[in-house]
Amino acid sequence: MLKIIRYVKPYTHFLLLSLFFLFVQAMSELALPDYMSRIVNTGIQQGGIEHSVPTALRKTTLDHLALFMTDDEKSLVFDRYTVVKLGDPRFESAQNTYPILKSEPIALLNDPSDVRSESLSKALNRSLLIISGIEKAKSEAVDGMMDLNGTKISVAVDPYRLIALMGVEKRQEMVKGMDKMFTALGESMVHQGAVAAIKAEYTAMGVATESLQNRYIVRTGLLMLAIALLAALSTITVVFLSAKIGAGVARDLRQDVFSKIEGFSLYEFDRFSTASLITRTTNDITQIQMVTVMIVRMVFFAPIMGIGGIIRALDKSVSMSWIIALAVIILLGLISVLFAIAVPKFKKIQLLIDRLNLVSRENLSGLMVIRAFVTQDFEEERFEKVNRELTKTTLFIGRMFAVMMPLMMVIMNGIMLLIIWVGAHQIAESSLQVGDMMAFMQYAMHIIFSFLMLSMMFIMLPRAAVSAGRISEVLETEPTIKDPREPIPFPQGKEEGVVEFQNVSFRFPGAQEDMLKNISFTALPGKTTAIIGSTGSGKSTLLNLIPRFFDVTEGQVLVDGVDVRQVTQKALRSKIGYVPQKGLLFSGTIEFNLKYANAEAAPEDMETAAQIAQASEFIEAKPDKYQEHIAQAGANVSGGQKQRLSIARALMKKAPIYLFDDSFSALDYKTDMALRRQLQENTASSTVIIVGQRIATIMNADQILVLDEGRIVGHGTHRELIEHCKTYQEIAYSQLTKEELA
Repeated sequence: MLKIIRYVKPYTHFLLLSLFFLFVQAMSELALPDYMSRIVNTGIQQGGIEHSVPTALRKTTLDHLALFMTDDEKSLVFDRYTVVKLGDPRFESAQNTYPILKSEPIALLNDPSDVRSESLSKALNRSLLIISGIEKAKSEAVDGMMDLNGTKISVAVDPYRLIALMGVEKRQEMVKGMDKMFTALGESMVHQGAVAAIKAEYTAMGVATESLQNRYIVRTGLLMLAIALLAALSTITVVFLSAKIGAGVARDLRQDVFSKIEGFSLYEFDRFSTASLITRTTNDITQIQMVTVMIVRMVFFAPIMGIGGIIRALDKSVSMSWIIALAVIILLGLISVLFAIAVPKFKKIQLLIDRLNLVSRENLSGLMVIRAFVTQDFEEERFEKVNRELTKTTLFIGRMFAVMMPLMMVIMNGIMLLIIWVGAHQIAESSLQVGDMMAFMQYAMHIIFSFLMLSMMFIMLPRAAVSAGRISEVLETEPTIKDPREPIPFPQGKEEGVVEFQNVSFRFPGAQEDMLKNISFTALPGKTTAIIGSTGSGKSTLLNLIPRFFDVTEGQVLVDGVDVRQVTQKALRSKIGYVPQKGLLFSGTIEFNLKYANAEAAPEDMETAAQIAQASEFIEAKPDKYQEHIAQAGANVSGGQKQRLSIARALMKKAPIYLFDDSFSALDYKTDMALRRQLQENTASSTVIIVGQRIATIMNADQILVLDEGRIVGHGTHRELIEHCKTYQEIAYSQLTKEELA
């Protein structure tokens, strides 16, 4: 997995942008519960009054507050407030805001920003709560008697006058007792009580507190809407950037894997099946793409949300933090169990997909053979067996996730109920506000979801790790056949096309003995060299050594006097026109297939090549001629037409060397003879090497090599071999009569 990470490097700028917008998204989403808490606490419960420092007080109220202040507190408060008098610049606007100014004096805060002053708040809060308690006692008087801290006093008596007559020491003792009670309540509840007292004071001064409340709720609501839109915009941006990163990584991986596979020799294709390579290039890279997107969107986002949620939740209520810890422990335990079960299954799925692709590919490729031998039922059963196992494993994982989600919901709903139950008790004890409990609940959900996202990633990562390992296996496989570090060029101004085998032996990897043994011969330009032998004698293997599809085990293969291992594969193969044993055509037009060997070829060259290959007749008979569509693998043309188009494609190259690997087997004798005659006339300056099974195809060659069990047992012309080579005689007489061979 770590080796795949380097593919993210080109998209670092997108990744950094994603991290920035993820941070913005997280901060925005974490801010919303706090603003919701403010609407409940400040907007609804506190009537829209945010601060515990009033902007104005009646003069009488200010005097009453002074009764319960220390000298320092009095000095601070009276410095910050000024009694408004007629002629004061603020008098008219104050009269509009506070109608009571018409009947009694009020004190205004000198600097409006002092509403946020902590020192002023501390100086006022205690006194405001005490006065609020006295006013409450007045309103709850029974039989004309009010209860002041256990002392019954007639409502006709001014309690403030009595308190003023108590003396400084007694008042301070009373204040200290009150301080202990307020400390037990907590800072937030003291603040809320002070605000309630300020609201009552504003009402007494004729202020429309309902409009204050409405303005605060609307203002905060609009701010929440703006934050929500910012979070949505950030989310959309992150989704776009993560998709761009994921798609880019997948594209680069596919390109590198495809390029690597193109450099594989036949040795590597023996190690990796075609079906497996297709799965690795498609399904495995798709897994990496999905996980890359999820990593950007979840792995970076979840910790920000989790840590931010914990910090904000603790700010709302430390006493309920144990609930979050409990939820996380339960979640981690559940996910650990799922993780232990799921990981082996994910590994198994990728192998099963390989097998399914292999069976599907074999069935599609061999459909005609399957029908010919009436084995459809057997093949269906073979496919069904793999398909059933893959379905069973996939369903098992699906059921695990299906069970996991309801369990997660049960845990989350249980945590919500626990928060409400504990929070309700704390609200009843006046140690927690309703808005704070609601915010804590949302932060708890954010934290749980963050751990859930991380846990989901930990479940997905093993599958991606398996895919990454399979992709890395391809990327790290060094091709057996490589270009030399210091290649040498082919000599210029020299006769081109000379192919020479010098004591060549070849053994397949892992084999016990050599496939080819001590092969030596020379193929010259303008001459045709034919290779014949029984099935399995090594004819095609010998031919494949020339373009370096395999490398010799011993000896040398020379082209124009240069060992083929000392030049680049591109330089070597550019000299060769190759026609494989199985004529392979690509989906596209006939013109596309012919020009595959030489994209710059003129139409005349294409027509000439088709004429030499005896393909002109059937091409011209088609409605669209050279623009006629060829289906995948040439499924809409016959075997003979396929071979002729393959030969024409090789001729388009105008190469100094032509290799024909049993490329005439699907042709009738008449077409075969005409094609060979045309070849001889048009490749007079090229070296032609033909592997054949039919004597009629190769009997006119300038030299014939007879292979038997990997050795050359005969070398010469047809006449020489028919007289002196027993193996050649056996092959020849099994196909033609003595008269035909003469």
